[in-house]
Amino acid sequence: MTYNVTKSDQEWREELGPKYSILREAATERPWSGALLDEHREGTYTCAACGAELFKSGAKFDSGSGWPSFFESVNPDAVELKTDKQLGMTRTEVVCANCGSHLGHLFDDAYQTPTGDRYCMNSLSLDFKQN
Repeated sequence: MTYNVTKSDQEWREELGPKYSILREAATERPWSGALLDEHREGTYTCAACGAELFKSGAKFDSGSGWPSFFESVNPDAVELKTDKQLGMTRTEVVCANCGSHLGHLFDDAYQTPTGDRYCMNSLSLDFKQN
């Protein structure tokens, strides 16, 4: 897929610093370590790499997983879903549709939400803009 925001690997490394491994190499931060896990203000969660709007605070919920979780993206075109067969299982990877950066994974185990979906995101892959 071609993304609206494209940069060389070196440009991403320089720009993202310690966030590079998560956003560009699909690493995962430790559970319960992210600054946005306990964010409860009203606002919008954006891609930490390109600033694209991804999730609204109204879709955030406490999944008990240790990562910020949302039951839907801000719109269907905000994220791209990819099949991830690493770690000996099949999962659905969530990437920013604007720049292709790794955000986390999508699971269908959130029965307490209106959609049943759990977008399980790395805190470091997101920025927060308060309304």
